[in-house]
Order: sequence, then structure tokens, then C-alpha cells
Amino acid sequence: MKRLKQLKDRPEQVAGRRILKLIGRLDPKKHDNRLKRLEDIEAIRRLKAAYCAACDDDHDGEAVAALFIEDGIWQQSGKVGSAGMEPKLGRSSIAEFMFSLRSAGFIRHSVHMVTNPVIDVFGNEAKGSWRFLMVYSHIDGSFVRIIGHYEDEYVRREGKWYFRSLIAHVEESGRYLEEEL
Repeated sequence: MKRLKQLKDRPEQVAGRRILKLIGRLDPKKHDNRLKRLEDIEAIRRLKAAYCAACDDDHDGEAVAALFIEDGIWQQSGKVGSAGMEPKLGRSSIAEFMFSLRSAGFIRHSVHMVTNPVIDVFGNEAKGSWRFLMVYSHIDGSFVRIIGHYEDEYVRREGKWYFRSLIAHVEESGRYLEEEL
């Protein structure tokens, strides 16, 4: 008993007990949830990257629409131009709209750049906001830029994240450079 009391008062033993107490206080479930949340955020970042890539692939309507749930919504607000403000409801409507941009034929090449993501995950649902800059070369030789932000809602279905809705808030757009032909 005397030996146990001596060990109890040794500094390395006291530190060891503190560490054990801290470990005991860690909730493994909370740790797992934190890791899962980060994995979900990364999956949503990749979803957004796939959206940008599909748009920059000459507005591939099928590829864009596949990123949305069946009754998903795509909409534009602000300085909308030819896109109009009416929401595109459902995958077929979203695909049709994207293909209409392709068939209009005025975009030679485009690049979507998204930054400053803020993504909040709530179980199988999430919300995200992003800043964006889209630039494209017009068939008339000019270059156009569109500046704004996205407001997204996501949902997980069968372990995979999809867009429930995407709103592109256009703050500014217009030509910025003329190409000399």
C-alpha cells in the first residue's frame, strides 16, 4: 500500500492519469462525425468541380443534369441575360437548358472558377455558397466575363451527394477584351 501511495504522487504518474482522463473524455463518435463531415465537404467540393467541368465541356447537358436529383432546380438571378430567371425544374429541363447554350453556338471556350466555399453539412443535407468567375470566348472574337456567387443545396442519396438546387446569382457580366483577328 505504501508503494502504491509513493507511485501515486510521482509526477509522471500524475501526468499519465491526466492523459488517461483526457482520452476517456474524448467521444469517439464525435471524432467520427467530424471526420465524416470533412469527407462530406470534400465530396461536395468534387460535386461542384464536376459541375464546372461539365459546363466547360461545351455545356454538356446530360453530365450537368446527372449531378442533380431527379426533381432538382437550376436557376439564375441578377443580370441574367439569355438564361432568364425562370427556374429549370428537373433533370430533363436542366439538360435541355444546358444543351440550348451549346446549340446557340456563341461560346467557343469557357472556364468556370469557383472560390471561397462555405459548406455546412446537416446529416444527409447540406448548403453551400461559392464565389464564381466565368470567362468565355465569344464567336465574334470578344471575351466575356460573368461574376457572381452560387447558392447551393445538396442532398445525399444512396451514399452520393447531388444538387437539390443551384442558384447562380449574377452580379456583373459583360465583354472585357476584344481579340484582333
